[in-house]
Amino acid sequence: MIKTRHAFMAVLLPAVLAGCGGAEATTGASEVKVLRYQGNAGAVTFAELAESLGYLGDVKLKWVGNTTSGPQDIQSAATGQTDFGGAFNGAIIKLKAARAPIRAVVGYYGSDRETFNGYYVKQDSPIRTARDLIGKKIGVNTLGAHHEAVIKEYLKRQGLTPEEVKQVQLVVIPPVNTEQALRQGQLDAGTLGGVLRDKALERGGLRPLFTDVDLFGPFTAGSIVLREDFIADNPATVKTFVAGFAKAVEWAQTHSRAEVVARFEQIIAKRGRNESADTVRLWKSTGIAGKGGVIAPKEFQTWIDWLEREGELRPGQVKAADVYTNEFNPYAAGSAS
Repeated sequence: MIKTRHAFMAVLLPAVLAGCGGAEATTGASEVKVLRYQGNAGAVTFAELAESLGYLGDVKLKWVGNTTSGPQDIQSAATGQTDFGGAFNGAIIKLKAARAPIRAVVGYYGSDRETFNGYYVKQDSPIRTARDLIGKKIGVNTLGAHHEAVIKEYLKRQGLTPEEVKQVQLVVIPPVNTEQALRQGQLDAGTLGGVLRDKALERGGLRPLFTDVDLFGPFTAGSIVLREDFIADNPATVKTFVAGFAKAVEWAQTHSRAEVVARFEQIIAKRGRNESADTVRLWKSTGIAGKGGVIAPKEFQTWIDWLEREGELRPGQVKAADVYTNEFNPYAAGSAS
């Protein structure tokens, strides 16, 4: 896992510039029909759901292992180790700024009132405001991604100066260990989402300081990316894949929770990876704001503006229109035909 923004870019840039390609391609006019990807243990991706629902046509998926984080997943796609990957939109922007030839094509996760990330402290903690976090430790799953961006935006909105924000220490910790570290006092605050949040709150003794949906309202937070050369060389495959992915998102958005969970359980059982389906049984919603994962300009512009304020991008260095496209998403035109 990449531990810092600078390490991420230092490792990434040479690999991106030298390593594009490597898909299971055929020669001549034929297009790639087998897409390599990384999954998530105990979870079902929308690509896997699309395949299960028969939405991918002649395109097949090849699982090559599980990802450790969004930045790692899109780095693998950018360097040709996989054919698509997904991450927080801010991480995609930074990868694009590093001259990675990638393009976001469909949203795949986000936050709403059912599915969100909260930033929690112990019930008896003296931390009540953003200012109370100065000199304290907050646990996050990785740096340079969703949680860091949300935390820093919260601190900024609450009036902390850049120097004060730097005094809030972000500590990388696996999400499964966050609750225990928080309760034992190794962290002053911790990031919790999904089933880990639900189980932690059931046990009591924790309270939210803020949530990402409190700050931004419902929003799509992350997107699937493809390499630009892959898009150019495989237009029919890309159209089929993105349309199928979008239809799977829309299926999950419009079907009952029970139907979605049942399908997820079926997929996990069928793929035989020796994993538990406990997590998907607690699934609540997609969290995705746009129908079928259609990407809204603000879902990238918000983070471009933030990265420019943070000094990580030069003004105008990256334009939202150059980072994403809805060209292949059938819902962008109001039709899924």
